[in-house]
Amino acid sequence: MLDSIKVGHFIMNKRKEAGLTQQQLADKLNLSFQAVSKWETGTAFPNVEILTDLAALLQVTVDEILAGRDKEKEGLSYSKAGVDIAYTDSMKKEMAGYLETKDERVLNGLGPFASLYDIHFPDMEHPVLVLKSEEPGSKQKLAMEYGYTESICHDMINHLVNDIAVMGAKPLAVLDTIVCGNAEKDTIKTLIKGISDACRENECSLVGGETSIQPLVVEGGVYVLTSSIAGIVGKDRIIDGSRIEEGDSVLNIASNGLHTNGYSLVRLLMERLPGIKLERIEGMTFIEQIMKPHTTYYKAVKDLFGRELIHGMAHITGGGIEGNLCRIIPDGMTAKIDLSLIRTLKIFQYIKHMGNVSDEEMLRTFNCGVGFCLVVKESEKETVIRHISRYYECYEIGWIEKGSRKIQFVNSMDWNRK
Repeated sequence: MLDSIKVGHFIMNKRKEAGLTQQQLADKLNLSFQAVSKWETGTAFPNVEILTDLAALLQVTVDEILAGRDKEKEGLSYSKAGVDIAYTDSMKKEMAGYLETKDERVLNGLGPFASLYDIHFPDMEHPVLVLKSEEPGSKQKLAMEYGYTESICHDMINHLVNDIAVMGAKPLAVLDTIVCGNAEKDTIKTLIKGISDACRENECSLVGGETSIQPLVVEGGVYVLTSSIAGIVGKDRIIDGSRIEEGDSVLNIASNGLHTNGYSLVRLLMERLPGIKLERIEGMTFIEQIMKPHTTYYKAVKDLFGRELIHGMAHITGGGIEGNLCRIIPDGMTAKIDLSLIRTLKIFQYIKHMGNVSDEEMLRTFNCGVGFCLVVKESEKETVIRHISRYYECYEIGWIEKGSRKIQFVNSMDWNRK
């Protein structure tokens, strides 16, 4: 049980050691000096939201404030190693609100050792779980540097959902992991909110996860994100490319930019040409362009599942068109991609010209405007294009024919397209 007098004396002594008056401490915390006075007389406690800032100003830990004593002479502790249990417990309570869901399949919330999810699907004769893990790569470093903390969460979840949607799966539940050197409450709250909101937008639930504070492993201020998703699809409705045949059409659903790939090259370009950060491209700065959230395609394609219109789908990520579309092309078939049909985005034109990047490197590193490929019956392509165009730009970029190479490019990219 907290001893208010002991806590108050501890705060007062530490304040004086820091050379602060009650008013100065109050000003730094955006409080009235009466609040500080009440703490020091033992008539009130600092609320949990202010504890971490108070501890930082007094150069102590939250545990030491709550204990009302300096633990320096008490031997080693988790707090001294950089992990403050009282502080992390208070964060977990605030996280609980973001895990609230109306999904009746989620059987428990934050607190238990693991999450429970009901996978009874009476409408499916043979339900199959579709599982995937993902992280937003080096884009997350830029996100933290330039204030896109919440946005990077949408990148991560949208990427995850796209990766299971290619198999015709419905997203169900996400588990997230946040690894950091020191847990700043506002940053953690923003990350959890971003992940939770992105899940809801993709019609699935954030059901739990892990926040791991590792001060001796990760530098302070660094956050490393990753997530795992579970989706569901009927075994007889899995889309895996096995039905792709000669004469099928290859369609592109356009990307909105870099998505989550190619950022190591982009960061190198920024290091060499730091002035490009504020260059304007189609009314946006370079930073705004490259930090657009990864497009999510699930809502655009989900109503086509089960109608035998789609023979295969590919999410175009690292490795570009060739490195991803090849995953679904059956042996003995070739996807011929007419590069001249691809409507290149201005941001890719800019990166190519400013970095003097070869066509081969651009196609291997970036999506170049091709976000998601659909392989469909040639006779059904107009139906599919009309449907997808309600959400995103969609058009034909190739076709399937017999051949020994999975992917074959014809013609050249138009890097000056207006």
